[in-house]
Order: sequence, then structure tokens, then C-alpha cells
Amino acid sequence: MCCIIIIHIKLKDFFMPAANNIPARRESLNLRIKPAERDLIDRAAKARGKNRTEFVLEAARAAAEEALIEQRIFRMDSDDYQLFLNRLDQPPAPNSALRKTMQTPAPWEQKK
Repeated sequence: MCCIIIIHIKLKDFFMPAANNIPARRESLNLRIKPAERDLIDRAAKARGKNRTEFVLEAARAAAEEALIEQRIFRMDSDDYQLFLNRLDQPPAPNSALRKTMQTPAPWEQKK
């Protein structure tokens, strides 16, 4: 089954759900790259005050986050789809941010 769904999420929860549980160990990522592309990356990294690894990792992470944010089609079986619909039908748990949002006039309702 395929459906189109737009979801509002907190970015930090979406991209780093278990950030506190991740060990400090780092993995390596090897790439084949043309010398001209490597030189371009090195120049850009230097312009930003970063080394090549920092620059490439930052750019790759930003591109990955953007790709996931723009995802609009989620494929799921009918059981998962029903669970998802049930979740959407549940009212949000009251909290101070929700109360503030509900009490604040929308920008088009505010008097100038």
C-alpha cells in the first residue's frame, strides 16, 4: 500500500533519536574522487575554516537530512497503516508548548 503523508517532526528527534546511547566510536567512509573535485572540496573547506573531513561530513549530513525531510511517500502494509492512522487520531498529550501555541493568535489574526 502506498500513501502520501506530510508529517511535522522535531528534527533532533528524527535525525538523532538515540544520540545519548551512541558510543563515541567513529566509522570510516572511503570515497573515490577525482583530484579536481578533491581540490575544490579542500578549497571550500579552507574557506570555511574546516578540514576536509569536517567539511564533507557536514555537507553529507545536511544533504541526508534534507532528503529525509523532503520524503513524502511512505510505503507500509495495511496493519502498519492502520496503526499509523490510529496514532493520528489520538489527541496530543497536553504540554506547555501546546498550550502556548493554542493560546497565541495566528499571525494573520494578530492586530498590528
